[in-house]
Amino acid sequence: MLRKNTLCWQPEQTTDLHEERLNKVLQTLLAYNVLSVLDLGCGPGELLMRLAGEKQFTTIVGIDTSHEALAEARARLSFHDEGFTDRKMSLCLASYTSLDEDFSGFDAAVLVETIEHVAPQRLSAVETAVFAGCRPKMVIVTTPNREYNVLYGIPDGVLRHPDHRFEWTRDKFRRWAAGVARRNGYQVVFEDIGAFDPRHGSSTQMATFLLTHN
Repeated sequence: MLRKNTLCWQPEQTTDLHEERLNKVLQTLLAYNVLSVLDLGCGPGELLMRLAGEKQFTTIVGIDTSHEALAEARARLSFHDEGFTDRKMSLCLASYTSLDEDFSGFDAAVLVETIEHVAPQRLSAVETAVFAGCRPKMVIVTTPNREYNVLYGIPDGVLRHPDHRFEWTRDKFRRWAAGVARRNGYQVVFEDIGAFDPRHGSSTQMATFLLTHN
């Protein structure tokens, strides 16, 4: 089913895909023995809830520019307070286009379905703040795959969500990610999330950056 408005045709996001995306990010963090995590653009805290349920993570910080989203995340996480007596959980009102040194030294930073909400001309600021500034050992980025939109019945040139500033093809995303990795001392690998179509790929594309040198 598609909901049409003046800005986009928005496909109903399936719970299965949303859950698969969050679980994929979580399992990747667990597999690399990550202890401290920055959730950049944490929204209402859906990934934070999953992180809070894993004792491996000793420091978890969610940041967002929305007071309302942070309030919802805080409410969701409130019942985990006692479980964090030996760990550190915090939520911060901030933008990942301009992070200070307080956000340095983390094992991992994740940007789950967030970069497409940033104006393309601001992506260099994201690169500077996250990859050059904070320099976590790992960065995970997920974003929509524009080529898959045809399978949702979305017309060419129309975006999935009214707040998206862009949606990239697989080639565009890989070229951007490869450039970021090369300029900042990371290596990057790519994965698909969701049902795979031989021609169009999957609905979500994911890049995992691993720091190779400081």
